[in-house]
Amino acid sequence: MRYRLHYAPDNASLVIRLAMDEIGARYETVLVDRAARAQKSSAYLGLNPAGLIPALETPEGVLFETGAILLWLADRHGQGAPAPAAPDRGDFLKWLFHLSNTLHPTLRMSFYPEQYLDHSAGALCAAAQARFAGQLDILEGRAAPWFGAGCPSVLDPYLACLMRWRALYPARAATGDYDPRRWPRLFALLTRMENRPATHAAIAAEGLGPRPFTAPVYPDPPEGSAL
Repeated sequence: MRYRLHYAPDNASLVIRLAMDEIGARYETVLVDRAARAQKSSAYLGLNPAGLIPALETPEGVLFETGAILLWLADRHGQGAPAPAAPDRGDFLKWLFHLSNTLHPTLRMSFYPEQYLDHSAGALCAAAQARFAGQLDILEGRAAPWFGAGCPSVLDPYLACLMRWRALYPARAATGDYDPRRWPRLFALLTRMENRPATHAAIAAEGLGPRPFTAPVYPDPPEGSAL
């Protein structure tokens, strides 16, 4: 199979890029120019009607939603997730959907509070940041086996990117201090991710800097813009 990933630098498409490189999937990329709001163009909306990045063209049709793409890739390639009949499949799924349905939306609320409230956006941002930290507490204590060195999965790039973005893009209404070392098990994952060949490829492709997860800097991509 060969895929086409519609992406913007340092957007949710980065999760998919990392997962596909880990799996060894063959793909090409198509830049979605966020500076020109190409994600809201009629052409792109034909791929992803929500106007969000990413979209992945596959031989079986277009996929969108980060969690759905990750699960589909893992099942199609037999890597990155327990098999459908495996005893730990349900446990894996609950944490995948926790990332996609709980942690990721919470982060979006802290970045774009004006999309959720017409007033008190600052209060929503602060509440979302506090909630994000609480959700990392849950992952540190309850989901740690899934983020250990002996259990690599598509959960890894998803969480690593979410923690990167929380550290890197708090400027809209930053409150308190964020230090990923507060969660030592999760921080160990970030360190391992930086040593993966897939991450080295993403660094080159999207200009992420030498330590994109443990000491992130604003990207300097060869094409396009993260914002």
